[in-house]
Amino acid sequence: MANIKSAEKRILITEKRTAINKARKSEIKTYIKKFDKAIDNGNFDEAKTLLKTIDKKLKRAAHKNVIHMNSASRKVSRLTKKLNSAM
Repeated sequence: MANIKSAEKRILITEKRTAINKARKSEIKTYIKKFDKAIDNGNFDEAKTLLKTIDKKLKRAAHKNVIHMNSASRKVSRLTKKLNSAM
């Protein structure tokens, strides 16, 4: 454990931010699974709304440096392509 007060604070903040980032990534993965399930079931209206939500959450995560901007764009692009080819 750190001896300096500022170092102790940084450790606590890092742990807190790590938990938030993990929660954000997990939430995105859950939405992607729901999106895949909606496409498999042929529920394209639900898939469209989920895609909008996923896009918003991915852009937010990229803005907060949880994931890279190119990675977020690539995921949205692939999901959109998947939806368009399934319809």
